[in-house]
Amino acid sequence: MKSTTIPLQKLCTAFVLTVALLITGMQAVFAAPATPAVPANAPQGTLVIIGGGLRADNAEVWQRIVALAGGKGARIAVMASASINPEKSGASIIAKLNQYGADAFFVPLGVKLANSDYRKAAEDPAIVTQIKSASGIYFAGGDQGRITQALLRPDGSRTAALEAIWSVYRNGGVIAGSSAGAAIMSTTMFYDARPVLDMLKMGVTDGREIAPGLGFIGSDVFVDQHLLVRGRFARMIPVMLKKGYHIGLGIDENSAMIVDAKRDVEVIGYSGALLIDLSGAISDRGVKNFNISNAAISYLDRGDKFNLITKVFTPSPDKADNKLDPNQPDMREPVFTNDILGNNAVLDLMGNLIDNAQQEAIGIAFGNPRDPYPDLGFEFRFSKTVNSVGYSSTEAEAYSVLKLRLDIRPIQLRQPLYRYK
Repeated sequence: MKSTTIPLQKLCTAFVLTVALLITGMQAVFAAPATPAVPANAPQGTLVIIGGGLRADNAEVWQRIVALAGGKGARIAVMASASINPEKSGASIIAKLNQYGADAFFVPLGVKLANSDYRKAAEDPAIVTQIKSASGIYFAGGDQGRITQALLRPDGSRTAALEAIWSVYRNGGVIAGSSAGAAIMSTTMFYDARPVLDMLKMGVTDGREIAPGLGFIGSDVFVDQHLLVRGRFARMIPVMLKKGYHIGLGIDENSAMIVDAKRDVEVIGYSGALLIDLSGAISDRGVKNFNISNAAISYLDRGDKFNLITKVFTPSPDKADNKLDPNQPDMREPVFTNDILGNNAVLDLMGNLIDNAQQEAIGIAFGNPRDPYPDLGFEFRFSKTVNSVGYSSTEAEAYSVLKLRLDIRPIQLRQPLYRYK
């Protein structure tokens, strides 16, 4: 038998190639995961999510809606289904949109619309054609339950009118909504909501406090509105826990979040938005009442941007070069409020903490002595971590605040809470 001898040079070459392949494979295994991409079939349009109370002179928001719909002469379908008086509400919104250059028109579809069968209207081919002719849709405020009642069939499926709205959005159109029109943007919306504190005390129930929304923003983000002026950030958290959301966005009044096809969020208007991240949060099931630890809360000010996929934050131009130095804080006094659910209280507390030598701030929430469970209150503890970042505006007294830790736990209040002297 003839023996075969492999030259040493070839053996060395094969060895080197084998090692290289092994290293390449290991690098592939241990490499950082690729940045998530926008799904190929994702809608190509843009959302304008308005927190309610949009003033006629807020040109920044109105003009952006018109521009996203195509600019001067853009056809925008006005859906006033949420209103108690759709005709009056619709006429007001049409006048404002047209003032800023649109060619807006009223869609005669609503539970409260006089002399109209809303179920037939939602399947009417003429109305469907009318909606599809638009490059933008505007949902008015009111009661969000009236919107879903008008646009969803009793079995929960989409009516022909709603499919037409989705067609506008998928093909690059803009979907704008204020107040109730903002609430429908996520797959879950508040429906017949109790006061914020009562929801912390008694929880939320499907079909009562919450119900299905229309889900334009996707299934992974929860949306709320009228946020800062009504202290609603606290009611978002029990809903997010119940329905499995990790990310929540709450927009304030006279302000808007622009969410584009790349899932970039831009805040415009008068105020800002709160971003709540529960991806690392936990609850102690051994504690009877609502509680949560290690939630992250951020405040996105007007002009700020945040990408929902990459989680990258971009400060507004007036803050870009003014990142706060934690070693040189502007304040040193303790930060505390006994009404964390009050008008803008959470924003004031977060701003006062991020530029402070103090490492934590505390807010308390409690109700009227005649409310249910008067001895039950909640402590909201905001803490700075190594990931907390702040930016200050060079033009106004305004902050952007990123990644404060938030812990909420129940507390027992002594009764009576106070005595007359």
